[in-house]
Amino acid sequence: MIKKLVLVFIALFAIKSYAQETTASPYSFYGIGALKFKGTVENRSMGGLSIYKDSIHVNLRNPATYADNNLSVLPFNGESRPVKFTVGAGTTSTNLESNSGEAKVNSTTFDYLALSIPVGKFGIGFGLMPYTAVGYKLENINSQGNIDTRFSGEGGLNKAFFSVGYQINKNFSAGIDANYNFGNIQNSTIQFRYNNEGDPLQTQSRENNRSDLSGLNINLGLHYKGKITDKLELQSALTYSPSSNLVSKNTRSFSTITIDSFSGNEFEINTIDADLESSGLDETELTLPSRFSIGSGLGEPNKWFAGVEYTSQNTSDFSNELYSNTGTTFENASTVSLGGFYIPEYNSFSSYFKRVVYRAGLRFENTGLNIQNQSIKEFGISFGVGLPVGRLFSNTNLGFEIGNRGTTDANLIKENFVKFQLSLSLNDRWFNKRKYN
Repeated sequence: MIKKLVLVFIALFAIKSYAQETTASPYSFYGIGALKFKGTVENRSMGGLSIYKDSIHVNLRNPATYADNNLSVLPFNGESRPVKFTVGAGTTSTNLESNSGEAKVNSTTFDYLALSIPVGKFGIGFGLMPYTAVGYKLENINSQGNIDTRFSGEGGLNKAFFSVGYQINKNFSAGIDANYNFGNIQNSTIQFRYNNEGDPLQTQSRENNRSDLSGLNINLGLHYKGKITDKLELQSALTYSPSSNLVSKNTRSFSTITIDSFSGNEFEINTIDADLESSGLDETELTLPSRFSIGSGLGEPNKWFAGVEYTSQNTSDFSNELYSNTGTTFENASTVSLGGFYIPEYNSFSSYFKRVVYRAGLRFENTGLNIQNQSIKEFGISFGVGLPVGRLFSNTNLGFEIGNRGTTDANLIKENFVKFQLSLSLNDRWFNKRKYN
């Protein structure tokens, strides 16, 4: 039954994700798009906290957590740790606010798919998730109140990963992610032209750009987990991703178009391909900035946990030779996450709701994007629950986050968003010997 539910879940959200924009943020116009959260619904529901490690959930943000020899908290009779499977998706409703008006947009995303397999002191994992997302439609209005320029874009970068974690001793584990990043970004710019009376001309001009991106990067992780009293447990984590390069194969074309005044559809009349090779822009390199995180927290196993985590990223190193955005720079990004969970009674037989995991958290983020001397910041407060299902501590996780990004200063846009996420975290034993035929 669980396998059928998983297949239905994946099919529904995969179809829905590709049928709609994966983001609707005007800030995805810059760089290689808006960075997606690399983590599970469980992480996101605790303000993005990723330092907690247990035997029944996959932690996508730290490869060291794939190794875990703590069997005492689960009723597996010491036979084996479970194979862990997780899949997640979400939907976001955003209110875009500017000095000149408001608009509402919605987006649905397929967030991740991952599998973790225990192999002795090792734990291996692999999966797929989006890394960045592009989805915007913007217009510049001239002094006469007419559309001067229209920008639109779509696409993004995806990440396929293979992870290995190793349990060094009772308390320490280490791990590494090997990531293959791939995808494409497409955007177009329409320059509107008008006659002396201010009426639009019959034909307009459009510039089309496409970048096909690919490249490798790694992520290193360490994790500590140990008792400091009979009841209290300390968990600490550290991750580091060195900078790496993406190869971008670029094409550009210029078109003469007409726009239907009723439907808004565009019709191409003539297209000319630009010669990017002569200027050395047909194939360029983009730098994925290095990233570092450190965090720690305290808790009582199977009861509660609370922690704090700091993440920094050298986004000031990012550059893209193909595009030059006037008034836009990149500065170093940072995030502070605080969060935790509470379980009333994890092994209760009398009450289902006592076995539910209740999560909450908040985060403060500087995205690293600076537009017209305004640092684009983001804030979110999150809540979530983990609902036990089936056997072996499988669960359905629901997450809810409200927050905002950006500012209305300097004629910019402020995004007020509400995000709902759903995931399945399933556990099973694959490698036990059968005692009976």
